[in-house]
Amino acid sequence: MSLTDTFPFLDQLPSPAFVVDLEKLRANARIIDDIRQRSGCKAVLALKAFSMWSTFPELRQFTDGCCASGIWEARLAREEFGGNVLTYSPGYDEAEIADLLEITDHLDFNSVDQWLRFRDQVQSHPRYQSGAIHCGLRINPEHSTGDTPLYDPCSPGSRLGITRDQIDAAPAGALDGISGLHFHTLCEQGADDLETTLAAVEEKFGDLLASPQITWLNMGGGHWITKPDYDRDLLVKLIQDIAERYSLTVWIEPGEAFAIHTGVLTATVRDIVTNGGVKIAILDVSATGHMPDVLEMPYRPDVFGPSGAMAGPAGATNHTYRLGCPTCLAGDVIGDFSFDTPLAAGDRLVFDDMAHYTMVKTTMFNGVRHPAICSYDSATGESKVIREFTYEDYRGRLS
Repeated sequence: MSLTDTFPFLDQLPSPAFVVDLEKLRANARIIDDIRQRSGCKAVLALKAFSMWSTFPELRQFTDGCCASGIWEARLAREEFGGNVLTYSPGYDEAEIADLLEITDHLDFNSVDQWLRFRDQVQSHPRYQSGAIHCGLRINPEHSTGDTPLYDPCSPGSRLGITRDQIDAAPAGALDGISGLHFHTLCEQGADDLETTLAAVEEKFGDLLASPQITWLNMGGGHWITKPDYDRDLLVKLIQDIAERYSLTVWIEPGEAFAIHTGVLTATVRDIVTNGGVKIAILDVSATGHMPDVLEMPYRPDVFGPSGAMAGPAGATNHTYRLGCPTCLAGDVIGDFSFDTPLAAGDRLVFDDMAHYTMVKTTMFNGVRHPAICSYDSATGESKVIREFTYEDYRGRLS
């Protein structure tokens, strides 16, 4: 067994490259579609996690559209995906509102002040007057369930979402024109965390949900629906219960759940150096440039070596290497891994689960060659280079 046996597309595609398996993407989408069908909810793809738009034809039939975090994502959703476009941002300006009013279907605000500032502009637009635009407020139930503060919108001092005391302090009539509430507090979490979050939402905002004015509830993303041990039956029950109790349309915004375990990042060893007894493999991919969550979260990706076997922890074999990157950042290191055979310049490596929150967060730091974007269909064996990046792409980002 070799790496090309495990990943048969390697010989046909460049290095470095992001490669997304279309059949695995479809499989995840079918699971999310099953939740839609059983629960009666609406499910949209979160572009902040996965926005490889060449794959959108694979996803359209399984979703109700996309959610966007800003004007460019909203435009991509409208132009390339279709369906519903749901937009939320911590802060808008007049020009963004004007552009969004032409393309979005939901427009969610982060504060009462932002809503009041733009309410006249929104309500005077023909699409709002025709009922094509629905406005909501993002709420903060102040109920933390995650383990990583960087990804916790309910942490003390959070800028994300309106707390109940802020709503209570708003002037009379401030919520006129608002038809829905939106919360997003989860990150790679199960339905049990959603259950306790919903209890907090009902405790703090139940009277608003019960108001005839509120007709929909957006439960955001972070639902790890396609993870094998995720309790999907509980998710269906939670959606059905709150929808029935308050006569609401429920929306969810999975992103990572669509793309998890669908893609990889291929790399090549450029050199082996030694310092202080540590063997260091210099690769053609960068943690800071191409998989920044390795440094930000941080987390340790799974990597497959030349034999096709997954690398183990440092010291597990005699062939331990620090995987280093080609930028000038001293800390641009992926980690220490042990392989079943020695590494050499020219060897290919594959980093697993690199479709979500990778391509969307990449940079061209140091002018390092940017990974190509490719697809592979494990149902047919077909591989394709969707896009390769050039110096002109790098130059075009600057002025």
